[in-house]
Amino acid sequence: MSVHAMDEMAEDDLDIIDIEHAVLNGHLDRTERDDSRGARYVIEGAAADEQTAVGVVGRFTSTGRYLIIAVYAMTEREA
Repeated sequence: MSVHAMDEMAEDDLDIIDIEHAVLNGHLDRTERDDSRGARYVIEGAAADEQTAVGVVGRFTSTGRYLIIAVYAMTEREA
């Protein structure tokens, strides 16, 4: 997880369990291919409380790991 993602997680009062829950139980919302560093995959799912909608943005590294680069709690309008 990037430092930027950890900062955003703290700003939105989320913790790593919320992010893990969203990734493991959410769905791939879209793939963004407009970045020269590679495709970004946006996953949307629920936090551990099953009430808070969470967005997780990441990309696969050269070693095949999913690097989380941004996270956010979604408003009702975004969800």
